[in-house]
Amino acid sequence: MISPTRLAIFACAAGVPIALLIGVLLPGAWYAGLAWPLTILLLAAIDALMGPHPRRATLQVTLPRTAPVGGDADAAVEVLVAGAGAPAWCEIALANDPLLLMADEGRLWLPLTGGKGMAVLPILAVRRGKAQVDRMWLRWKGPLGLVWKQVQREAALTTLVMPDVRPVREQGARIFERHALQGLLTQVDRGDGVDFDALVEFRSGMDRRAIDWKQSARHRKLHAKEFRSERNSQIVFAVDSGRQMSEPLAGLPRVDRAVTAMLLMAWIVLKLGDRVALHAFDNRPRIASGLIGGTASFGELQRLAGDIDYSSEETNYTFALTSLAGMLKRRSMIVLFTEFADLTSAEFMVRASARLMNTHLLLVVVLRDEALEALVDTMPRDADDITRAVTSAALLRDRQLVLLRLRHLGAHVIESPYGQVAEKLIATYVDLKRKDIL
Repeated sequence: MISPTRLAIFACAAGVPIALLIGVLLPGAWYAGLAWPLTILLLAAIDALMGPHPRRATLQVTLPRTAPVGGDADAAVEVLVAGAGAPAWCEIALANDPLLLMADEGRLWLPLTGGKGMAVLPILAVRRGKAQVDRMWLRWKGPLGLVWKQVQREAALTTLVMPDVRPVREQGARIFERHALQGLLTQVDRGDGVDFDALVEFRSGMDRRAIDWKQSARHRKLHAKEFRSERNSQIVFAVDSGRQMSEPLAGLPRVDRAVTAMLLMAWIVLKLGDRVALHAFDNRPRIASGLIGGTASFGELQRLAGDIDYSSEETNYTFALTSLAGMLKRRSMIVLFTEFADLTSAEFMVRASARLMNTHLLLVVVLRDEALEALVDTMPRDADDITRAVTSAALLRDRQLVLLRLRHLGAHVIESPYGQVAEKLIATYVDLKRKDIL
């Protein structure tokens, strides 16, 4: 495909005043005014014939098979323009996909050496799902710069955008060593928990309430019972995927921020011998998995987390949490990731949570909206800034009232920036486990 460049169009437009002037001053020779655009047209035709034909160009683009949400899914681009007079530069463009954020809207200028060139187009995966690129373009200018030589190719490029497990690989081992209750750091386990482990000679610093007086009398020395942390506790992750959680926070949907923190905590939970389950919901339950145990099951949990869809529906807390309570046969720790913007929906959440806490331990996790807080802290310059600040302050005040009500009911609440929520979650879980509250 051949099309004129901006230079050719401007050059033709520059001849319009000359043609008009000839038509006014020399009406009998008006046709002389056509000489300029015809000359540009002839030069453009010559430019199109010079150099390689677009059919002799090869464009190859490779996308990674999988990419983490919020991570890079860079495309490797390789171009070959065969023939004499190969251009020094070319431009590549890829059809965009809603799941991907491409640099410069998918356009890339690539230098060519001997008609060959390779480069990487930066791409950011912004939503989970199967991303597809079905069309790509390659073009370059002719030697005179008057025409574009363009070729379009159909493509079938796909990449699967998965939940982000990079924190598990990069931070999991470090966090586990810090909070471990079993494994290499066995000394942390001694004396914790409710499960009897061994009868040992009483040492200074041990809890006197652990002294077994009957065995001490029999051995004529003080002996105490040592306990180990209870294992096989049930941790259920309840992830709200409704409209509020599908809205972006720092470029990524809140639900993806929650899933990333959930997966890191789930890996620690499985390493410590407890079992986990996933429950996702919006206006009704969407995913309700069974309990799984062992780190070998982490891949299955990651797959289930990848199936959590983005929803535009309002969250139905009553339906979702009542269904979850009916599925659980024993006391469990429920970690609820959610977001609320009005007191009406928050009231339904509080009532449903109150019924849930009659049997189970509830941990509510909400992500701080730093943009909303910034509106409150920014110095206003006009009436609109004042309106935004007052509205934001009212929303934050309502939010704190709801979280305070949950704390008074007995729920544990974490409100944290998205970058710190995973470590706070794990620290809270380990603390509750040490206190035998699970």
